Amino acid sequence: MATSFPDPTGDRWDWFSDAAEKLGSRTGWSRRGLAVGLGVIAAAALPPIHAVPVLLVSFPCLIWLINGAPNWKRAFWDGWWFGLGHFTAGLYWIAHSLLVDLRFAWLIPFAVLCIPAVIGFYIGAVTALARLAPAGVSRTVVFAALWTCFEWLRGQLFTGFPWNSIGSVWAFSDIAMQLAAYVGILGLGLLTVFASASLATIAKRKPTVRWRQLIPFIASVVILFGVGGLRLTVGEPVQFEQNTHLRIVQPNIPQRLKWLRSRRDEHLQNYLDLSRGSSDRPITLLIWPETAVPFVMTRDAKYRKISATAAPENGLLLTGSVRTTDRNVKPFKIWNSLHAVSPRGEIVMTHDKFHLVPFGEYIPFSRFLKTHLGLEKITAGRTDFSPGPGPRTIKLMNIPSFSPLICYEVIFQDGIIGPGERPKWLLNITNDAWFGTSSGPFQHFAMARFRSVEQGLPLIRAANTGISAVIDPYGRVIRKLSLNTRGKIDSALPSPLRKKTLYSSVGDMPVLIIAITVIIALIWRRRRDDQP
Repeated sequence: MATSFPDPTGDRWDWFSDAAEKLGSRTGWSRRGLAVGLGVIAAAALPPIHAVPVLLVSFPCLIWLINGAPNWKRAFWDGWWFGLGHFTAGLYWIAHSLLVDLRFAWLIPFAVLCIPAVIGFYIGAVTALARLAPAGVSRTVVFAALWTCFEWLRGQLFTGFPWNSIGSVWAFSDIAMQLAAYVGILGLGLLTVFASASLATIAKRKPTVRWRQLIPFIASVVILFGVGGLRLTVGEPVQFEQNTHLRIVQPNIPQRLKWLRSRRDEHLQNYLDLSRGSSDRPITLLIWPETAVPFVMTRDAKYRKISATAAPENGLLLTGSVRTTDRNVKPFKIWNSLHAVSPRGEIVMTHDKFHLVPFGEYIPFSRFLKTHLGLEKITAGRTDFSPGPGPRTIKLMNIPSFSPLICYEVIFQDGIIGPGERPKWLLNITNDAWFGTSSGPFQHFAMARFRSVEQGLPLIRAANTGISAVIDPYGRVIRKLSLNTRGKIDSALPSPLRKKTLYSSVGDMPVLIIAITVIIALIWRRRRDDQP
């Protein structure tokens, strides 16, 4: 039997080229299944798994699919199938919220598949337009820039849903997160996609010097960890407010039990027991989570007085509560609110949530969906919540000014700080009991941490079932209570950084302008080169 030996003149890396061409030439359901699988694999990089190296497989393979697509239409569907797999795996936790009230369980297949199917069109647009760019490094650059632009659009259109921005994969690394102080989570995502997708160029046949194909990846890693490490090394040390000592309460009440009238007194006593007790330093601010009290704080004087007994002397209780108009006021309205309550039971401040959750707190296109399809919001009651006026900086006696963010308002990187005086800290109250023990609460927590990095402000988080935490202005967790844990956190309030971050001054616009400029320039170059 003859023995074959590898050709010494051949490139031992040619198997990458062969694999890329074979992958790109797939057709039918084999191609669609591959794209879905790559999207699912990419979702493993998201919190809480943080398997970031999987992006070094999923994004290069997606580029190879684009390269093998005969036209932009085929490339569009490659991206759409990728997006379907990616967002289904990343957003599966939505199903948990529909199991709290079993009347909505029938919606699970629609929510788990239809929402990713709609969001998948953003990824389809990315791959379709990337197909118009020259193959090679130029296509990789355009792909990353397009991903960034459409991720921004996803956070803006149809009320916005920027959940699971690709930059959030770095929430496990305090060092890698720091780049967001300059370019935001959007810019961090741009570098992440470019670095990962750039490895697709190793499939180029007979390059002059093979290792040069790794330069974009290596440079991106150096920038990511070099900038972050330098910022944490030479940045100003974190200080603490000497006269502000917090107590954060996490009662861990399951969502199915939360609004039972028969459990009202038990739930309130749970809060009171956790709120009272000694501390190393006198508590000046007590914080309860979103819709903490099982009654309408503004209308139930009896229970408000009982709640106020937990407020620290010469301090305040900050608590989430449903707020409504009086029953005889037409139209009847309801808000998701934050109240500041004095030890005497007086409400000294009210702030209403301004960015409501579609289908959770209101039904979009309600005249059609309610009337013709009979849809209801998944929270209790038939009345849609009303939005508040918007973000603002709140000043209360003896407490540094702060900006409140209720529930998923914290996932939006822009529009979290109102006009006027800049706050000294961010407050995020939430109730993630809706999502059970799933990836949802971890993803929510990761995005909250990025707001601290971007703004250079500490963030205090109070969550019903977790994750409650004290986060410093570098996004580092000082103290926290894990998911599904009952307890409290006592901590001094971290001070903000004295110097504003670059991102807090300029926002996303520089990254978007650069990305759009690159897209136009490289696609135009392809068009020019194709002309006879």
